Amino acid sequence: MSAAIAVEHHADRVVATLNRPEVRNAIDLQTSEELHELCACLESDPKVLLLTGAGGIFAAGADINQMRERRRDDALRGINSRAFSRLQRLPMPTIALVDGYALGGGAELAYACDFRIGTTSARFGNPEPGLGIIASAGGTWRLREIVAEPVAKEILLAGRVLDADEARRAGLLNEVVERDELVPAGHRWADRITRQVPLAVRLTKAVFHSPREAHPFVDDVAQAVLFETDEKFERMTAFLERKKTS
Repeated sequence: MSAAIAVEHHADRVVATLNRPEVRNAIDLQTSEELHELCACLESDPKVLLLTGAGGIFAAGADINQMRERRRDDALRGINSRAFSRLQRLPMPTIALVDGYALGGGAELAYACDFRIGTTSARFGNPEPGLGIIASAGGTWRLREIVAEPVAKEILLAGRVLDADEARRAGLLNEVVERDELVPAGHRWADRITRQVPLAVRLTKAVFHSPREAHPFVDDVAQAVLFETDEKFERMTAFLERKKTS
């Protein structure tokens, strides 16, 4: 059985490609299981993740052949929702590189990433109610955290599909590029992230996603950890030295 996700490991980042172009990268059980494996790797060895799709498409949704046969207990297992939540909780930032359609589960996978870069042909939508189900892998709550509530309701309740320009204006896409610039743009964003101190990035992400009632205590604890690191002293010393000579 061929891999549903092709993974390339680099020194400070991982490039993962949804690799089922013959079915428009539909997310099946194997994809979900391999996503868990990828997350386990990035939990033990934190790196920036670039996530994209093969064949000029991100992911056209969940695999309907499998979804049609799933029953109540399958839904309660949270096959995709648990994998996407694990993706969102990864220590280092994640970047979705979206070309073509990101629909249904594919859109929800992109919503779970920290950043989204799209080509001019990118399209986002959640057509689940038209198939008699809901966007249960995070769409009903992640989307309203990214875009305004009226736009989220249009997508989730009225079947609206956003094109790249609309997604950019709504804040769903961080950047829109031409197709041949998509992967280079992803690496450019990864370069910006990896120029920061990794532990500071990790703790910033963790604090960002902490519940409101955890603040300011969680901020103070994270800062206390960082105040004791060599990187803090080295970077601040270098900054002061540059300031003296400027």
